[in-house]
Amino acid sequence: MTKADLIAAISKDTKLTKADAERSLNSFLDNVTAALKKQGKLTLTGFGTFEVVKRKKRKGRNPQTGEAINIKARKVVKFKPGKGLRDKV
Repeated sequence: MTKADLIAAISKDTKLTKADAERSLNSFLDNVTAALKKQGKLTLTGFGTFEVVKRKKRKGRNPQTGEAINIKARKVVKFKPGKGLRDKV
């Protein structure tokens, strides 16, 4: 499913225009991003938890050349599905 497909589904379910559905989705995504930046964790009860975690620097390998490379430390977002989502999927 693409973002456009999701907007169309939201529009159909809520009887909003596609423009209003897109603004709603964009607002949701902006607020999720802001919460993760500020607090590092966002829990949506019944759906799941988004959490920022730090990855350590590590050694990797370039798959094309086989050359060893260093991968820098960075922050990534992990998602853990909630019981409600797990049961439905």
